[in-house]
Amino acid sequence: MTITNIVLIIVVLAIAGYAVFYVIKKKKTAEVEATLNVDDKTYTIEMMTEFVKRRLDEITKINLYDIGLSEEELKRRKNKKYELKKALKGCTYGDVNDKRYVKELIYDLLEKEYGVTETNISKAIPFDIPSLLTPQDKFDILIYVYKKEFGYEALTELIKKYNLAELKYIEGETKPSYVITTNEIEDIFEKENLVLSFSDKLEVVVQRIYQHYKGYSSIDEVRDMNIDGVSGGVSGLPESFLSQVAQTDGGDYLNQIAEHKVPRACDSIWIFFQGKSIRLAFLSFGTEAELKRVCQNIYKYNNPGQLSDTNGYKINEMKDGSRVVVVRPSMSETWAFFVRKFDVKRSTLEQWFKGEPGSDESIELLKYLVKGARIISITGEQGCGKTTMLMGMIENIYETMNIRVQETAFELHLRKIYPTRNILTFRETETISGQEGLDVQKKTDGSVNIIGEVATDHVAAWMIQAAQVASKFTLFTHHAKTFPNLVTALRNSMLRIGQFNNEKTAEEQVVQVLNFDIHLTKDFRGKRYVERITECIPVEEKDEYTFDHRKEKTLEGKFDKFFDNATHYFEKVTDRKLYTYRNILEYVDGEYKITNPITENNLKEMRLNMDATDIESFDKFVEKHWGNQLHQKETVEVSAATTSETKKRGRKKKTEV
Repeated sequence: MTITNIVLIIVVLAIAGYAVFYVIKKKKTAEVEATLNVDDKTYTIEMMTEFVKRRLDEITKINLYDIGLSEEELKRRKNKKYELKKALKGCTYGDVNDKRYVKELIYDLLEKEYGVTETNISKAIPFDIPSLLTPQDKFDILIYVYKKEFGYEALTELIKKYNLAELKYIEGETKPSYVITTNEIEDIFEKENLVLSFSDKLEVVVQRIYQHYKGYSSIDEVRDMNIDGVSGGVSGLPESFLSQVAQTDGGDYLNQIAEHKVPRACDSIWIFFQGKSIRLAFLSFGTEAELKRVCQNIYKYNNPGQLSDTNGYKINEMKDGSRVVVVRPSMSETWAFFVRKFDVKRSTLEQWFKGEPGSDESIELLKYLVKGARIISITGEQGCGKTTMLMGMIENIYETMNIRVQETAFELHLRKIYPTRNILTFRETETISGQEGLDVQKKTDGSVNIIGEVATDHVAAWMIQAAQVASKFTLFTHHAKTFPNLVTALRNSMLRIGQFNNEKTAEEQVVQVLNFDIHLTKDFRGKRYVERITECIPVEEKDEYTFDHRKEKTLEGKFDKFFDNATHYFEKVTDRKLYTYRNILEYVDGEYKITNPITENNLKEMRLNMDATDIESFDKFVEKHWGNQLHQKETVEVSAATTSETKKRGRKKKTEV
């Protein structure tokens, strides 16, 4: 064998060996990549969510009698099973304790059974690579960290710290709006420079799994915060609009929608924060189906009935006392919900006025109006703080008075604020009307009647009825803009339901009932304040008919007297003024100012309803603010009475002569 052949054999063997090595290496690399791919899929949010659903389903459906447990262990496992079933049901109603229990169980399942570790948790959410985090990831992390320190004030603290509730211009819009953008969240996340432990990361992942399984999707944590409310589906393009666009505008607009440059209805998440509606532009439900799921679940507490195409809306409360309104097509153009929260801890008059100039006297005046048992309306637009003001005023009702409340949906929750008071709330149901509820209230020894919101004709009739016969005094809220509008609206409600046929008679009933109106205003920047407190003053009807025609000697004189009486009659029937009104407090240039005095009739009635201590302080208050005006008024009245008496004597003397 020649040297050449040997070299060729060596070369061939080397090539063959390299080829075998390359094939084996490639196969191993493919196996590793396949393994990594399996791991990537295994530890995604979707896969872990499916695992959690399956395991919780197994736990709640397992037959404990088939696994041979001891009696003590069987009893313990039955209790745990019952507790889990209860929590899984309660957490969908907004119960934060049930939510905490379910999340703790999910945490244990992922850590102990699914094998989530420090290494693979980043395959669910890339915590270690901030550039790969979505705006929702960053927001979830921020809320989790702030919640550890501030509890349910987390969102409030975040908004205040970075001035997020300010008017701002955003790209593509010509007018400023209240919005929190993606860029703002990313900047805040970068500034915070957060360092998370494995436990923190797993808590964030657990929250993400929970909100898509049993929670309210992207708004789940937001809904729990101490804010005024949250809503969804109220902006952006609904699904029904997209088909119309496809037929008319062609592909460009549809491409923008597909790239999420144009917001869809499922991208619509708004919060109501300190009187401002703020759009969370960085959050989205993702799909129309997810928005629909939230709408179908969020109103279910206490089984209020089915939301259907026939019955396209539901008004209900959640377990924490929040009011929820849900609407659906075809009543509305898209699925939408509105959650309104009432922070009972802050519902005091002092908190409402926030120490502005003149607020101490204003608070004192409001307290005397309540202690004086005056019938008071609280008016203003939606979101101006009527319910919060009403809650704060109730604090000043004497403890000896029993309170009865009539509402469409439970909102005030007064027994949470005053657990030792005699308070009972009624609401109308599908089978029990509000009128029946009011009739029952009359037999429950109530002293004060509170109507949560006079929003319909029938509720207005309840209010008038309650104020006349059912209680010592009444408090209620209404959406009227001015005092004459309030009287007119209540009068028209009485006419529409058929209680009265004559406008004057209906208006007279309203005026006789109503004592004071507190009007609240929310300005463009969301500031809420008491614009005015107005007193209603009924005009007393004076009998000015005369019978002097009998003394007239001529027919012409008798006709003159007859026409005087006829003129007076037609004035009474057609254009008689039933009331006047005047402001006793006004908000002027950022300061509360007490202006006109309360009428003597109301002052007298208020004193009759106060205890001795309050009468003394009330008299000092009246003397301080209106003493001079009242003295001048008394002087004028005495002078007028003297003049009138002198004229009578003169006429009498002249007649005798």
